[in-house]
Amino acid sequence: MANVLVIGAGLNGLSSAMLLALDGHEVTVVERDPGAPEADPGAAWEQWARPGVNQFRLPHLVLCRWSQLMRRELPQVIDRLREQGALQWNIADAMPDRLTGGRRDGDERFDEVTARRPVLEGALASCADETYGLTVRRGVGVAGLRTLGDGVDGGAPRVVGVRTEAGEDIDADLVVDVSGRRSPVRRWLADIGTRPPLEEIDESGNIYYTRHFRSADGSIPETQTFLLQEHESLSLITLPADNGTWSVVLTAAATDAALRPLRDPEVWMRTVARYPMVEPWLEGEPITGVDLIAKLEDRWHGLVVDGDPVVTGFVGLGDAWACTSPALGRGASIGLTHACLLRDLLREVDVHDHEHLARTWSERTEATVGELFRMTRTFDNHRLAEMQADAAGARYEPEDPGWAMTKAMAAAALADPEIVRARLEIINLLATPPEVFARPGIAERVVALGSGAPRYSHPGPDRAELLALVGGRVRSGSRHPTSVSG
Repeated sequence: MANVLVIGAGLNGLSSAMLLALDGHEVTVVERDPGAPEADPGAAWEQWARPGVNQFRLPHLVLCRWSQLMRRELPQVIDRLREQGALQWNIADAMPDRLTGGRRDGDERFDEVTARRPVLEGALASCADETYGLTVRRGVGVAGLRTLGDGVDGGAPRVVGVRTEAGEDIDADLVVDVSGRRSPVRRWLADIGTRPPLEEIDESGNIYYTRHFRSADGSIPETQTFLLQEHESLSLITLPADNGTWSVVLTAAATDAALRPLRDPEVWMRTVARYPMVEPWLEGEPITGVDLIAKLEDRWHGLVVDGDPVVTGFVGLGDAWACTSPALGRGASIGLTHACLLRDLLREVDVHDHEHLARTWSERTEATVGELFRMTRTFDNHRLAEMQADAAGARYEPEDPGWAMTKAMAAAALADPEIVRARLEIINLLATPPEVFARPGIAERVVALGSGAPRYSHPGPDRAELLALVGGRVRSGSRHPTSVSG
């Protein structure tokens, strides 16, 4: 059994630590942010500060894949979330029968348990505190990695622990970086003299305008369609959460300066109200103003270059390995899948077989979660380019048949219950697009129903009407997006 040090006590860091500790490893988690989580969901939301996580109070929805893995691997977390008022629901059941055709056998695969980020993380933290062999130390920042220098025969440096910002040395057989999208991994590696790791960065260029709401009776609004709706030059996302709370998000290209007045709550409310499928989600008490987040890139790090590791005794996991734009909500699901992969690998490979562990981890990461990252990044890049084209008055028509099928499927899913479920599987990372389109008849039906459909199938303002709304040029009392002046 190994002595493992996990950097980061977020969702993926705590999940990884619990999985490893329950497998018999001695695990220490260090977290730069001080302060223990609040046990009460309301207090966690109002009082728990996590300055190291810039999206801590922004919308979160854990997908069906996350819920399924948690029920199988860490059921105590699901139980704790239920105790704290997390939402237990099924997206297929929540959607109207006109889209789904009613409940069908197999729809239980869409069961999920979800909550706001502080509540999710608080439940994980309380379960971690009860896990034998696991210690969580908060307020401990990592200044850098400690090594034995070059490996055998001048190979890659071997990490043997970390040095904290307070000057403390902590030893470990394996250091797992789960410090999130802000991970300073490149600086840490440069400081110990490794070869440069591989890195790919796609600046997502999105900006998110968000409000949270709460109902008086603990209910959530009725779901009219898919939670993510694409419209001309922006997308809208409705995310149910715990204890009768939910959030509504407008996301647009960060370069779209004409939409920046959406930072004003009055402008935001006036604009969202013109999207009929989202308007019911405004019928609650706002519990925040308009929160913004931007500068979130899709990024990937590779620690094996030309078949050789640049470092051993150190691995990146979750967002510290690869992160994507949060619009699709896939970070927690990919991270938990990655954590299970590490747990399973350490059952097979001796942690002291340093180079073999590094190579095998890289290979299995690429084979398992690499595909999930790439298909998410592809969607992010296409959708950003499409919104930028909309803002410029152009039509986005890339030479990519995969994007054409993505658009066709979004339209076809509004007309075919089987395609609804196939699309939900892709959205929730229960199946990949190649797996879905390999099923008999699916690709043909998507093409037949969706290839000639409008680019945007949900009702809402076009670009000109949107600019009028944001600019305040809507006649008083009007409830229709076409009723604009000027």
